[in-house]
Amino acid sequence: MSNLSTLVATVTARQEIKKSRFIAIAGPVSDEATAKEFIAAHSDQTANHNCWAWRIGQAYRFSDDGEPGGTAGKPMLQAIDGQSLDRVAVVVTRWFGGVLLGSGGLMRAYGGTAAMCLREAEKMPLVDTVAATINCGFSDLALLQARLEAFPGAQLGNQAFTDTGAELSVLIPKDEADSMARMVGDLTSGRAVVEFDGKRAQTP
Repeated sequence: MSNLSTLVATVTARQEIKKSRFIAIAGPVSDEATAKEFIAAHSDQTANHNCWAWRIGQAYRFSDDGEPGGTAGKPMLQAIDGQSLDRVAVVVTRWFGGVLLGSGGLMRAYGGTAAMCLREAEKMPLVDTVAATINCGFSDLALLQARLEAFPGAQLGNQAFTDTGAELSVLIPKDEADSMARMVGDLTSGRAVVEFDGKRAQTP
């Protein structure tokens, strides 16, 4: 199971360093497209710099947005990784106050503002999930739904009725996929069919 977490919601932190104002905004993102949308939505065009970083699994990007190379985006990415976060984007916006901070000062300012913002955020663990489809008869439907709703980590999605019963869509933690398939098999005496990503699961 993953030891990584993501953010529950968007969070903001502010600090002033030698008359420069820094505002960090961090939030959960699901893919590169939503990360780009997050950055665009939270960049302030009246500011001197809108630096950003995001991490989604093995993919990551960062930008210094005109600050000296390596002084903004990279420290922000290190703030994300340092708190074992994933699927997270951070924008740190700076209004220049007239005092130069130097490379070390900029790294501490951008990385520190991002880290402060992330520390204050509410987090939730990331769980690897797999999509399952369950085909069952009408006679098994009510019991299956009740047991799946109570199954740890299961998220019931759409259900579509067929001539003989229903097709249920479920997101299940990857570590629990086999036990869920066994439970469905036991409950329905093997009548229900469980598929993971289009492949039929082995049920009793």
